[in-house]
Amino acid sequence: MRPPRTASPSVVLGRRRARHRVRVVTDSTASLPPELRAGAIVVPLTVVVDGTSGREGEDIDADEIAAALASGARVSTSQPPRAAFEAAYAQAAAGGATGVVSVHLSGELSGTVHQAAAAAATAALPVRVVDSRTSGLALGFAVRQGALAAAEGAAGDDVARRAVRVAASSRAIFMVDSLDHLRRGGRISAPAAALGTVLGVRPLLRVRDGRIEVVQRVRTRAAAVDRLVGVAVESAGRRVSPLLAVHHVGPPELAFETARELEEQTGCQVVVSPLSAVLAAHVGPGTLAIVVAEGA
Repeated sequence: MRPPRTASPSVVLGRRRARHRVRVVTDSTASLPPELRAGAIVVPLTVVVDGTSGREGEDIDADEIAAALASGARVSTSQPPRAAFEAAYAQAAAGGATGVVSVHLSGELSGTVHQAAAAAATAALPVRVVDSRTSGLALGFAVRQGALAAAEGAAGDDVARRAVRVAASSRAIFMVDSLDHLRRGGRISAPAAALGTVLGVRPLLRVRDGRIEVVQRVRTRAAAVDRLVGVAVESAGRRVSPLLAVHHVGPPELAFETARELEEQTGCQVVVSPLSAVLAAHVGPGTLAIVVAEGA
């Protein structure tokens, strides 16, 4: 197995003190590998497996969730408490930040962004809360670019605008082995789930306007992967400075193979990253996702 590809190194400020000291906060559904965090503070969501709670990325990861789901374990998730965001904003202030931009998972999929907003109202420094209207590295790329802007000394409004622009430019498409996990978690309706699985076809989905929707049904897994790659290549070709990522839940071999194909067809570097444990709990084992966003 080859190691995941990474994007360009984080921007490091020189000795000159930046006029603005903005810190970016996000949540663990951004699925950011450590090398892409660029100084962002990550607040973990909670996963509960057979009654035992764990913080994703700290106590439990996507591979463990995939194994738990495959074994028939009862898995649920919950948003961070307000106190977790209060602690993150206090950490930013203690580190010398003069403001925070807090960028989060779509409010249509979770109450996480609302908890962040509640904590922002009483924070000791200005906090701008951004609903990314997406998830995974579509959110993660927005966080990454916002954090790089902050490291360059951008003001809070400019950091927030950068994150919003990248999130809005993103396209997240994915295939799942079954829609049952999304249906049980309330992330997709029962009629949509039934439509996606009729005749045993493999459903392709996307995140649009903050929601998950079925967009196509494909006969085989190989055809589904080909379609995902085709959509991603077309989408990358319309961008000035495309950012690409491949997510997986479970064994990574197909993800690396897909990334290589994307790199060959686009000439772009592709990040390969496990999907966060919380997102993995809702989409299930065997999920493959591709994210494309504008980095310019």
